[in-house]
Amino acid sequence: MSIATIFHTESSRGWGGQEVRMLIEARWLRELGWRVLVACRPGGVVQARAKRAGVPAVAVSMRAAWDLSAVLRLVRLIRREGVNLVHTHSSVDAWLGGMAGRLAGIPVVRSRHVSLPIRRRLNPVYTLLADRVVTSGEAIRRLVIEAGVNAAKVVAIPAGVDLDEFPGVSGDRIRSGFGLTRPVIGSIAMFRGSKGHDLLLEAFTLLRGEFPQARLLLVGDGIRRAWVESLAHERGLNGWVTFTGFRDDVADLLSAMDCFVLASTRTEGVPQSLLQALAAGVPVVASAVGGVPEIIEDGTTGLLVPPGDARALAQAVRVVLTDPPAASRRTRAGRVLVAQKFSRASVTDRLATLYRELIVP
Repeated sequence: MSIATIFHTESSRGWGGQEVRMLIEARWLRELGWRVLVACRPGGVVQARAKRAGVPAVAVSMRAAWDLSAVLRLVRLIRREGVNLVHTHSSVDAWLGGMAGRLAGIPVVRSRHVSLPIRRRLNPVYTLLADRVVTSGEAIRRLVIEAGVNAAKVVAIPAGVDLDEFPGVSGDRIRSGFGLTRPVIGSIAMFRGSKGHDLLLEAFTLLRGEFPQARLLLVGDGIRRAWVESLAHERGLNGWVTFTGFRDDVADLLSAMDCFVLASTRTEGVPQSLLQALAAGVPVVASAVGGVPEIIEDGTTGLLVPPGDARALAQAVRVVLTDPPAASRRTRAGRVLVAQKFSRASVTDRLATLYRELIVP
């Protein structure tokens, strides 16, 4: 078939795993010869990041799910750019992009990135306005099907990792730059309520007596960052916790960590940060939430703990730090898993196959 044009829509104002994944996959597909465009809110972080990634982005004001002017603007863009397929990502643009795709007579794919339950009802964005629903893992796929969506329409395609971007470099530069002594316990996550940063601070406090030189490295940004910083101050952790803000040098940051922790409490797909930690060879501790158990087999590729349990989190980190040989065995198994099931090639092949099935020659 000739070069096809994929049109991603993203109404999110934030910047987290969902938005990162969309742009990474857009870039990967462009490198394979596909034409990819992104519609996003004007002046937002997605537009700026798309420009940086070399992915063409068009600003569209997407005020609400029934913003008719946005639908018409999207339809005009679809026709002008010769778009073959629309791929929607967030709640507002799922309505707008879905309706635009239907009016333009082209297929629509809807992604579901989070593991929050969906109300069992008509669910037009999944049933009427989407030809396929792509979920970030099997756990989310089951939730979508349980909400009444035809199972044949729902496909699980987790995030992928380019292993070449994680060559296993030394973490000395990052540790020196931030003044970190070892062991370094780290996390890469948006600062929002479901990510469990407060639990991670509590677990770190429990570990300080046994590991007085330990440091906590928190990478990311978000609406709850100031609150987490205030919690660290209240616990007297200002000299032991480092907040980096959002960073692009993920591989370097991971190389500085002796244990990676994801303390999510309510919702997760198959988190890209966990896959990246495994690719970087960092021992992992994570809450058994959403699609996390699809990556972390307890005792084999990492350690799993019940969500919301700071003591269990602290104990799992303690196991990592006190038994390096066992931790190394788990990280080796984790990198093999990523190479086999979550590689860049695997994800782009599955996405390309899905798109080709829907696009009429």
